[in-house]
Amino acid sequence: MTRPALRRITHPGQPAQARDAALPCHARPVTLALRAGTNVTQAITDALAQAGVQAAYLRLDGAVLSALCFVIPAPAPGDGHAAWYSRTYAPAQPVRLLHAGVHAGWRDGARFLHCHGLWDGAAPEPAMGHVLCPDTVLAAPYQATGWAICGAGLSVAHDPETEFSLFQPQSSPDDSAQNAILATLRPNQDIGQALERIAARHGMENASIHGIGSLVGTCFQGGGNIDSYATEILIRDGRVQAGKVALDVASVGFDGVARTGWLRPDVNAVCVTAELLLIKDRA
Repeated sequence: MTRPALRRITHPGQPAQARDAALPCHARPVTLALRAGTNVTQAITDALAQAGVQAAYLRLDGAVLSALCFVIPAPAPGDGHAAWYSRTYAPAQPVRLLHAGVHAGWRDGARFLHCHGLWDGAAPEPAMGHVLCPDTVLAAPYQATGWAICGAGLSVAHDPETEFSLFQPQSSPDDSAQNAILATLRPNQDIGQALERIAARHGMENASIHGIGSLVGTCFQGGGNIDSYATEILIRDGRVQAGKVALDVASVGFDGVARTGWLRPDVNAVCVTAELLLIKDRA
């Protein structure tokens, strides 16, 4: 059987020489109490402030939403961007998230969240997408779990290569023992290979991988691929094992149909970015 080729996408700007940004940091487990009746951005902002946490990656699996607003990938709009977003979807009924991952960082001095989620949906509406956190409201109190990050954080900055405003890692003062890497990836490189290079560079033979991102199509082991030239992903389970990466993801493309499974190695190129947290296994 012929191996699929690594697909590529053309962005408007000159490709940056460095194809990833990866900063050592410390990650510790955290549980945050999120208030009902509050939009997700405000609920997480308040909980992080109360816990004294500056940066985090959180899971919202099982959270019930009284209002959900989201977008999915869409074809390029003709303004030079390589891809774009769909119209905003807003299901009429409450929604229960099956899986959701959110990076909590900063933009222009204010808290900013980037969230991809998967939920029970009513056809024909999509059941996965980029959650618009300021417009999405918790229906009930929720205990968010995840990782508080010290020594690094994500901050939005303009990216000349893609012409998007993207999260980028920034270092921060901290004297905790480093056990993690906060990283972002640039386009047109296989996500697994890029993670293997980062893990090797930082001496992480075995680690868990958490995060979200976008791919140029999504190619799964065993089929069920997504052909859209821009897809969004949420890592449900990610591992570095003896230096090799395996990623179980949920993904959605232009048709709005969510698919899940293990990524096929070596053929899943980053589309715009991937925002990832690698946490070294305890000895």
